[in-house]
Amino acid sequence: MIHKTAVISDKATIGQNVKIGPFSVVGDNVSIGDGCILESHVVVKGETTIGQNNHFYQFSSIGEDCQDKKYAGEPTKLVIGDNNIFREGCTVHRGTVQDKSLTQIGTNNLIMVNAHIAHDCVLGDNIIIANNVAVAGHVHIGDFAILGGACGIHQFCKVGAHAFVGAGAIILRDIPPYVMVGHQAVPQGINSEGLRRRGFSSDAILAIKRAYKALYRKNNTLAEALSIIKESAQSQSELETLTSFIEKSDRGIIR
Repeated sequence: MIHKTAVISDKATIGQNVKIGPFSVVGDNVSIGDGCILESHVVVKGETTIGQNNHFYQFSSIGEDCQDKKYAGEPTKLVIGDNNIFREGCTVHRGTVQDKSLTQIGTNNLIMVNAHIAHDCVLGDNIIIANNVAVAGHVHIGDFAILGGACGIHQFCKVGAHAFVGAGAIILRDIPPYVMVGHQAVPQGINSEGLRRRGFSSDAILAIKRAYKALYRKNNTLAEALSIIKESAQSQSELETLTSFIEKSDRGIIR
């Protein structure tokens, strides 16, 4: 159902059973998959591809030109997977040619009120981003990560899978998988409760705790800690996610 006051471009592609509310705008080169809902006053622009069963609440702005001063109108993309929820006032910008010309959001994510996802970000699946979170350009966020309200993520940072960021934190370096960070951006243990809820075995959680201690509590250098964790990863595959993340970190991990 499309409300009579909605403005839909003839160049847009709209799937089946899509609901578009009053005063929403869907621009050229937008593709919206089956079962999506756009509440009132939602704007979707640019070359934006949206999967199935996504729900956009009022005043969301999706696929807008980015805020990077280097952006000069080049054709760039936003790709969104399935079953995501974007609450009131969310903003998601397309990519830039300085990266891969793509902002990408996976599946089953909850993005709460007034959150901002900047250009060239890559988000995995099952992520929760709370109210007023600001995610700067080129940030990568792993599966099942949780970002607390009003936290800010510096450009080019990475947040690992299953990490937890406390409300109000300002993140300037990479957060390894499984790690909890408080509002002062200081490591405060692993996200053990989240791991239990997601079916991690007690042995796996114990191995991750020991890896955390090697990384943060034993006065090891990063190279020493990485060597210890790699050895443990030979018998505990969950640690491979951690070692791979550390080895690929460009900004350095929080310490």
